[in-house]
Amino acid sequence: MKRRKLLRHLRKHGCALLREGGRHSWWHNPSANRRSAVPRRTEIDEHLARKICKDLDVPVIE
Repeated sequence: MKRRKLLRHLRKHGCALLREGGRHSWWHNPSANRRSAVPRRTEIDEHLARKICKDLDVPVIE
């Protein structure tokens, strides 16, 4: 899955960029008070995308 698609999905469900790390971007879901790292590469594995959504308490991308 493309990183842009995942980030668009996260923004749609109320998540925001918290900070930039060395090789990852940290995203935060303020309503659930949860955060997760999103790697800064163009392709993200489907399993990792599901884990990120689960960590941030947003619906999984279909």
